[in-house]
Amino acid sequence: MSAPVTGGCACGAVRYAVTAPFAGASYCHCHRCQRRTGTAWSINAAVPPEGFEITQGAELVHTWTPEDGFPKSFCSQCGSALFSGGGDLTVGVRMGTLDADPGIRPSHHQWVESAPDWEAIPDDGLPRHPQARP
Repeated sequence: MSAPVTGGCACGAVRYAVTAPFAGASYCHCHRCQRRTGTAWSINAAVPPEGFEITQGAELVHTWTPEDGFPKSFCSQCGSALFSGGGDLTVGVRMGTLDADPGIRPSHHQWVESAPDWEAIPDDGLPRHPQARP
């Protein structure tokens, strides 16, 4: 990864920079990711909180914290799901919001017990975990 890696929402109002190397990436098939993104799974890359900075439009970032999960942040103007965590928590950047190749690839699938019947998980040889990766 050549730092910083930048990204942002669909309308361009929110922009961010990742200034630290990503710690890992994964496919998540949980129901929450399905509903939050409108897709069968989300692809997320983890970065330490000190390596993530909102560079534009911070006032437009809204966060929903589910009762039993990490905070989920999105652009209040266009609805783009941007990241989870933040504060003292690891940031899970939604890889679809990145501007360029982050230099990391997903290494596993998690929450496969929640994968929808209508979309097969790709046969990519990656490890599969019924719930969160141990």
